[in-house]
Amino acid sequence: MKKIICLVALVAALWVSLPAVSQVKFGVKGGLNATSFSLSKDLYSTENRMGFYVGPTVKVALPLGFGVDAAALYDQRSMKVDEGDAVKQQQLAVPVNLRYGIGLGSLFSVFMFAGPQVGFNLNKNEAGERTEVKFKNSDLSVNVGLGLMMFKHLQLSANYNIACGKTCDVASLQNVADVVKTKGRYNAWQVGLAYYF
Repeated sequence: MKKIICLVALVAALWVSLPAVSQVKFGVKGGLNATSFSLSKDLYSTENRMGFYVGPTVKVALPLGFGVDAAALYDQRSMKVDEGDAVKQQQLAVPVNLRYGIGLGSLFSVFMFAGPQVGFNLNKNEAGERTEVKFKNSDLSVNVGLGLMMFKHLQLSANYNIACGKTCDVASLQNVADVVKTKGRYNAWQVGLAYYF
């Protein structure tokens, strides 16, 4: 019984002291993404395209090297489908990542991170000459990556964003009388730079 009371007291003390040792920093984040678009049918080719993201971010440092970061990003991704038709997806992306960092002196630290990302589409439909894309209202993906924190304010990161399920429906006019429909999803390599105030 004494051990249980001591354990409860220790957990309560840690819980109360957590806000005192945690640090909250706000910043701005931006970067590039290279989108890999895949379709459920191999009737047409797709091509990787560059896009970008930008928006406010927040980072909460926790004890023992752990932390959490979140952002609200305007995310534009581009994809080229079926004989040159290029479509763009614009979304509000909200990533929430758990971080673990290791300090390399007072100026640098290396960290790894992972977490979910929810995207809310700002454009529902995109159409080219031979292709029409209907994006879902929202989608879920997962981030996995590494980063470098420099001078306590500047952060460089690279991650892979993995879609969880279908992202859009694609209809393509193969010839005058033939419309082919398929489902699409995209993954993206992302490289970003953030500045925390």
